[in-house]
Amino acid sequence: MSAPHIPILRQGRVHKSLDVQTVPKLGTDQAAAEISFACADMIKYDLHKMGAARAALKKFSCQDLVDITKRAGELFLNDALPVGTEGAMQTPEDYVLSLASTSGLPHALIRMNMKRLGGIFADIDTIFRGLTRGLDWAVLDKGYGEQGGAPVSFSATTNELAVILPSNSPAVNALWIPAIAMKVPVLLKPGREEPWTPWRIIQAFIKAGAPAEAFSLYPTQHDGSGTIIRRSGRVMLFGDDSTVKQYEHDPRVEVHGTGYSKFLIGEDEVDHWEDYLDSLVESVSANSGRSCICTSTIVVPRHGDAIATALAKRLAEIKPLAQDDPNAKLSGFANPMFAEWINEAVEKGLKAGGAVDVTAQFREGGRFQQRDGMNYLQPTIIRADSFDQELAIREFLFPFASVVECPQAEILDKIGYSLVVTAVTKDLEWINQLFDCPHIDRLNIGNVPTNRIKWDQPHEGNLFEFLYTRRSFQIAEIA
Repeated sequence: MSAPHIPILRQGRVHKSLDVQTVPKLGTDQAAAEISFACADMIKYDLHKMGAARAALKKFSCQDLVDITKRAGELFLNDALPVGTEGAMQTPEDYVLSLASTSGLPHALIRMNMKRLGGIFADIDTIFRGLTRGLDWAVLDKGYGEQGGAPVSFSATTNELAVILPSNSPAVNALWIPAIAMKVPVLLKPGREEPWTPWRIIQAFIKAGAPAEAFSLYPTQHDGSGTIIRRSGRVMLFGDDSTVKQYEHDPRVEVHGTGYSKFLIGEDEVDHWEDYLDSLVESVSANSGRSCICTSTIVVPRHGDAIATALAKRLAEIKPLAQDDPNAKLSGFANPMFAEWINEAVEKGLKAGGAVDVTAQFREGGRFQQRDGMNYLQPTIIRADSFDQELAIREFLFPFASVVECPQAEILDKIGYSLVVTAVTKDLEWINQLFDCPHIDRLNIGNVPTNRIKWDQPHEGNLFEFLYTRRSFQIAEIA
């Protein structure tokens, strides 16, 4: 079968562009997909018509859209869905193979991410209750109602939610899925190596009964991405710090950059650090270390050498395996130069002094490895002398973390911004200080891996508050 052509979707209408690019299967010259690319002028034109897409969703009640979302999840997980423009159908297994061929993710991790996405569809009611603090769906249908015995009214802040998606993990799509039940259309810019997941989710929604007009998909270059960011009413932006920093003060843009997530062990628990080794392994290595909620810095008041050694020994067991190996936990890199760049950055940090790669004594071969035409980076644990060492607070797209010793009283002044912090402690005074710390987005108290989150308590932003604003109102009797 020839490679599928992934078209542009313009409010559900298929459009094949003259600008077509080929995404190759990793390690080969074969095409995995052909993709139509949208130009900036097309996107500008279509954005003016997004009001019609929102009107199509507003014809449905929220409960109808909740039911559609749940059906869509079942279809995403289990059914053959259209792919491309030639009438081909993609089974769930086809989806796994397609995504593996362009992203470098092993099959086992893709299936894990599928299950995670399926949970978002299935738990849409719980997610909405958490995001809205218990609001009745019907309030969005009517425009006003009651919450906790008080009158409330909400109005949409935008006609569309634009999402600039990365290629590193399919699970990031979980963040936009609830927008459909909230009656807000989506405009998606997929990552170059990962058009498969947003396309499949869209097709599942449409087959489940959602209006096709609610979905736009624009593979595009930098000028098109810039147009989406500048002109959309609300934008989710994924990228590295250099990409997202320029938009961090724009209220229209919710930035999802580097997480710098951390695992802390308090003075009262650090002598029992062996009890938390499994959580440390999971926090660093889950999803091949590609998530912003994976731990990149471990901070303890003492036992740093022992913790780094034990963790490095465990993580060194994770090796590059065939993508279809059920035990594969390490992802290859779609861009082969990216792995080389990361490896050079780590080596540069080590040469600066004050840090040692503890995993080097346990792993086979160097950090950089090649297998089956793909480049891999083997897990790496750094023992850093202090927070002044440049690798102490760094984050990379593979299982990487530093271990730093620091007195408990100084930790919160040293760690900086953290998307997720797990703090293992029973010290109430320190717990209160952690809750009061303005630099922590999501806080776990106790033995909870940083990668375990609940979508009804999001780790970065609140989708409902991003898409809706509360208004004051009163209704007078009409004579």
